[in-house]
Amino acid sequence: MSRKVKVAIIGTGNIGTDLLIKVLRSEKLECVKFVGRNSLSTGMRRASELGVSCSDQSIEFFKTTDEHIDVVFDATSASAHVTNDEVFSEKGIVCIDMTPALIGPLTLPTLCETTFKEARNFNMVTCGGQASVPIAAAYSKVCKLDYVEGISSIASRSAGPATRDNLDEYINTTEIALKQFTNASRSKAILNLNPASPPIDMQTTVRALVNGYCNVEFLRQSVMSAVEEVSKFVPGYKLVFGPVLDGNKIISTVRVKGNGDYLPSYAGNLDIINAAAISVAEKFFDQ
Repeated sequence: MSRKVKVAIIGTGNIGTDLLIKVLRSEKLECVKFVGRNSLSTGMRRASELGVSCSDQSIEFFKTTDEHIDVVFDATSASAHVTNDEVFSEKGIVCIDMTPALIGPLTLPTLCETTFKEARNFNMVTCGGQASVPIAAAYSKVCKLDYVEGISSIASRSAGPATRDNLDEYINTTEIALKQFTNASRSKAILNLNPASPPIDMQTTVRALVNGYCNVEFLRQSVMSAVEEVSKFVPGYKLVFGPVLDGNKIISTVRVKGNGDYLPSYAGNLDIINAAAISVAEKFFDQ
């Protein structure tokens, strides 16, 4: 690659600020603008301290700027992204959508190696989707699935206002992803916000109903391979239970511990979706 990919981030909350730290650490990405609404916000102050150029003009910045931007990470909300995406499209900026807005193709780094090369909007599903779908897809490589569900428990402290406002979109997007990447006829997503103190690490259980024969050894190999691939960009992604096949039922559980770049390590739910987004930006735009 002759130059670094020039990226901007809109949304200066916890997700956006953690993304910024990850971009600054990347050898392939360069943050040219950190965009929010309040120049006095914690995220904007942190970005300024790190020497990153900031704007408090929100989406208006993108409407008027002539600065070259290859990719923008949208870490706002599902409702805001609908409007934002129109602007990015008009400006010819590729977007990696951190919200469950369902505009672009559902994107998981380990399951989209050869697709979406021409996409202009990459939807990063949800934190629960990034944790559960690789395991569910691993099941589907060995068995035909009638039903699949992903149950994620996260620390309540790691669920910010945008997460809480987008719960309906979270459930819908995660369920669609579970079906799309497994060809299961039915799916279900559940998100539990655990108020425990000290805060718990993210934990996701993936259950499925099998239609027909399933080879247990092949199933285990498939799941372990999926965990290994995800852990390449999320080191704290670990299999802690399973896979267990009981009759026609499969169950596995993964734990996700964050890298602690900006957020506490218990916020694995935010770390996994951000790390996945960085991986997508590095893979798809490393030309």
